[in-house]
Amino acid sequence: MEVKTKAIVLRTVRYGDSRMIVDMLTAGVGRVSFACGLSKTNRGKIKKQLFQPLTLLDIVFDYRPTVELQRLRDVRMSCPFVSIPFDAYKLSIGLFLAEFLVYASKGEQDGKQLEAFTEKSLLWLDNAVDDFANFHLVFMIHASLFVGFYPNLEGYRDGAWFDLRDGSFTMNCPSHPDYLVPEQARRILLLTRMNFDNMRLFRMNREERNRCLDVIMTYYRLHVPNFPELRSLKVLRELF
Repeated sequence: MEVKTKAIVLRTVRYGDSRMIVDMLTAGVGRVSFACGLSKTNRGKIKKQLFQPLTLLDIVFDYRPTVELQRLRDVRMSCPFVSIPFDAYKLSIGLFLAEFLVYASKGEQDGKQLEAFTEKSLLWLDNAVDDFANFHLVFMIHASLFVGFYPNLEGYRDGAWFDLRDGSFTMNCPSHPDYLVPEQARRILLLTRMNFDNMRLFRMNREERNRCLDVIMTYYRLHVPNFPELRSLKVLRELF
């Protein structure tokens, strides 16, 4: 089946002298891995420069569900970034999000909404001038909607606990250790109220921002099997 779709590069792994494996999030069929032969000249269609993390692409390939590594027929950059690759702060966010999505989107079969959200988010960051320190927090909490475990806010009341396993508020302390006490539980409500346009109004220092980051990362580890400690996390903590 021929598939023409938007795609976002997540990760590349070198495979021999002239090949690489590229993991992408596609709008058409979700997460897909490709085996790509790299052109040794500038005349080839498939160039290594197209596969930098988070590059936005338009691709064509013959999709075979039973095959582990697909093969690209055509690939083009759909919208080049103007600032993310050249701004150290934006680039650090981008590298973190690419690593984050490698695991958060693993097994994702319907990638249309997640791909669209990610593309829209990246274009917002690319055009942002300042006040984007909370970007990664907003992205991660809202991305949980598209991978199936967005927090259930209906049960929130003052003094409620947040059950990280169940993803909901409760007036009783859960019987397991994966919960947030009422003072911390309010952070979940705060995070869900933030978006890219209003996040500049939510002032946080580095310590507060990193506490929110820890909560979200714990939440993902509980809901995504084998979600690891991300290597890019250390840099993000130091910058923001």
